[in-house]
Amino acid sequence: MNAVVEAVRAVEETPWVMPTLDYKLLAPILIILGAGVVSVLFEALLPRAARRPAQLVLVFVSLVAALVSIIALQGSRSLSGRGALVVDGPGLIMQGTIVIIAILGAMLMAERGLDPSGDAFAARASALPGSEDERQFTARGYFQTEIWPFFLFAVGGMLLFPVANDLLMMFVALEVMSLPLYLLTGMARRRRLLSQEAALKYFVLGAFSSAFFLYGAALLYGYTGTISFPGIAAAVSSTTGQTGLLLVAVALLGAGLLFKIGAAPFHQWTPDVYQGAPTPLTGFMAAAVKIAAFGALLRLFYVALGGMRWDWAPMLWVVAILTMLIGSVIALTQSDIKRMIAYSSIAQAGFILVGVVAATPAGLAGALFYLIAYAFTTIGIFAIIMMVRDENGEATHLSKWAGLGRRSPFVATIFAVFMLSLAGIPLTSGFIGKFSVFTAAIAADDTWLVIVAVIASLIAAFFYLRVVVLMFFTEATDETAEVAVPSVFTTVALAAGATVTVLLGIYPQPLLDLIINAGVFVR
Repeated sequence: MNAVVEAVRAVEETPWVMPTLDYKLLAPILIILGAGVVSVLFEALLPRAARRPAQLVLVFVSLVAALVSIIALQGSRSLSGRGALVVDGPGLIMQGTIVIIAILGAMLMAERGLDPSGDAFAARASALPGSEDERQFTARGYFQTEIWPFFLFAVGGMLLFPVANDLLMMFVALEVMSLPLYLLTGMARRRRLLSQEAALKYFVLGAFSSAFFLYGAALLYGYTGTISFPGIAAAVSSTTGQTGLLLVAVALLGAGLLFKIGAAPFHQWTPDVYQGAPTPLTGFMAAAVKIAAFGALLRLFYVALGGMRWDWAPMLWVVAILTMLIGSVIALTQSDIKRMIAYSSIAQAGFILVGVVAATPAGLAGALFYLIAYAFTTIGIFAIIMMVRDENGEATHLSKWAGLGRRSPFVATIFAVFMLSLAGIPLTSGFIGKFSVFTAAIAADDTWLVIVAVIASLIAAFFYLRVVVLMFFTEATDETAEVAVPSVFTTVALAAGATVTVLLGIYPQPLLDLIINAGVFVR
């Protein structure tokens, strides 16, 4: 209690200084958030018929502009806003990947050629599912163009998350990223009640995780007297004894971030949200949110809490083991392809945590490579899930995929490549990702953790290969779904996902060199 009082008194006695902002460093974030504000104005001012094309132009132009600004910042290692934000090599790599995934995710969300009634989002989210209002809005060709401001604000929060350099900015980024996603999850055109249930679960559990993070931040501030990551690192290194408050704070902060990456035991929201959300949004969330959340987790534990690695490493050991095993084992029992991929994403989060636990430059590089490889594979997976359809829309039950390889061998082959990548089979990006994090963990004397990870990989390989067998070695029946022909949007997203998955498996060195040359976090 005395420490909290002294910290408050010190803040009150500190003279206020105007922060300096380097707008060049903040350009990617400002471009996206500024586009989000313009997107809101489009919704308020433009006639309904003009909104969708205007929103699409705004979204893609702003994302490309943000990507160009990120490329222009390569090599920068600077602080801005009195140290609240930091631009460094790992942060820029994560921001660049998030923007590219956002471009591909926006292409999936803009798809209108697969569903006869329109895109994957409800014509009017406020209309009750199955009501006369909903039928009228659908018949009139209404589109929920409000999704695009939400999308841009979510991307802006994701760009801010991995470069936040203090607890307050990280919490702001967490909320800016999360709140739009809660709303978008409940806007599915089909299976609306399932979608709304998923949105409610996501919101309630997300609010709990944010509360854990905020309470942990308050305790850590009370212990150290600062919210700055370098300041926290200095205080933790110079303080000995009475670490109970510090450990509780670290546990609460970790719980808030582990929820976002879908790590056990904070994973309960993942299968329901993945299944209930509109499929293009699921693909975007599964890829981009994981990158942003892991970026924040890495910066918090490597920069602010790097001096107490021997205190938080055992916690992450337990979490990584639980995550890998729970994700791999429960995925074996799933009959819905989206829920199976959801549990797969939980297992993949556990594998990435193996690299995080290493707490070395090699562990950081391995985790970044794995995140990039996983993101592109995931976008491709959900692009194909959107294309596999029957008379009721997307055919997500595994029985509908039986014999798919005989009806659409090209699409089934690409999906098989994605499954093999997630399983970690050589000549795919997933194998290089697993090899990178496993070797980093072994070098850090975490051999037993790698052994558990290999066992979990073998378990996971079974349900990945089960889908391959189902598609190619099972006869097609009357229930087997068809593969719809997508527009250029989904085609480009699918081609990008497949190309990167194969290319990083055959020739990963350029990306590995880029990550290694980016260095470590600014401390």
